[in-house]
Amino acid sequence: MAVILFFVADSDTIYNATSPATLDFHVLLRKAYSIVAFALLGWLAAQSSQATGWRTSPLTIGWWLALFSLAIEVAQSMSPPVEGLALNTVDVACGWLGGWLGARIARRFPSSPY
Repeated sequence: MAVILFFVADSDTIYNATSPATLDFHVLLRKAYSIVAFALLGWLAAQSSQATGWRTSPLTIGWWLALFSLAIEVAQSMSPPVEGLALNTVDVACGWLGGWLGARIARRFPSSPY
């Protein structure tokens, strides 16, 4: 799942298809997509941690996914257009928020052992 997210985040074709610049709110739409995607990753990470018996907090998972989001930002900066530090910071924050949110949901509704 993380590999797919990385590919999608670094694809201009997918970016333009899912949030075309003709929409006035395309940046907000893109940030909402990222929070949902990182929440799914956070949920998966929390479920995996619980399944292995390794207990971790939603804050920790949020930081893991913030680092993953930072790696995406570095990959995206290799090709123009460069967003700038402010939007990069917002993107990393969205990664943290999504990861934390997904882990909180996983903690609130643990999966069955089957």
